[in-house]
Amino acid sequence: QAVADFIRQYGASFFDELVEGAGLLRPQVEEALGELVALGIVTSDSFAGLRALLRKPAAGGRRRTTMFGMESAGRWALARRPQPQMHARPEAVEHLARTLLLRYGVVFWRLIEREAPWLPPWRDLLRVYRRLEARGEIRGGRFVAGFSGEQFALAEAVGMLREVRRKPPSGSWVSLSGADPLNLVGVLTPGPKLAALTGNRLLYRDGLPVALFASGEVQFLETFDPATQWEARKALLRGAVPPSLVALF
Repeated sequence: QAVADFIRQYGASFFDELVEGAGLLRPQVEEALGELVALGIVTSDSFAGLRALLRKPAAGGRRRTTMFGMESAGRWALARRPQPQMHARPEAVEHLARTLLLRYGVVFWRLIEREAPWLPPWRDLLRVYRRLEARGEIRGGRFVAGFSGEQFALAEAVGMLREVRRKPPSGSWVSLSGADPLNLVGVLTPGPKLAALTGNRLLYRDGLPVALFASGEVQFLETFDPATQWEARKALLRGAVPPSLVALF
């Protein structure tokens, strides 16, 4: 997301400009470009860029740089795609509105900001949600504090929210990939966003983000005693790095 946002703001950019502007490591930018190209969001102005992404790593996990290197790949830019006309069809907008409800349970304008830019504008989704509420299919109300505007939720999501409020905190850890839709750091919480890269990690405890793993570094958002911090570190990095290397981060 950080790479896509940089290109969207500054236009076509060389690889070194993306590394510096997005504030990521070179391998992370390569991974991000690979994902964006696969999704059809970003393209290169030369075939060298695509060849560089397709090359297999050399021994030791490093990419060869003698030929077809990322530095000589030209500029990376957003792919020019015609605006989908499907949004003009009410049934298509309703389908997308329902999909967002199934993904999050509760939706409001700020939450939709992290979604793909080709989605219908919030005003179009709002008309659908008001209609679904009038038909009794979803609920309208104020489900998430601190955000203005209308909010809508599935009936089962409202029940789950009430159940969460009744339960005492469990203290359990939940570790997610940065590419998970539940990566809402910087969207629903203060502070910078965590780039939506598969190599990044996010740790929740009782519904609150407490630690991040990005650019090879662990960052704690809460203060813990040494023993709890060690448990949090292990939970955050579970599946991201080999267990024998957890102590190095």
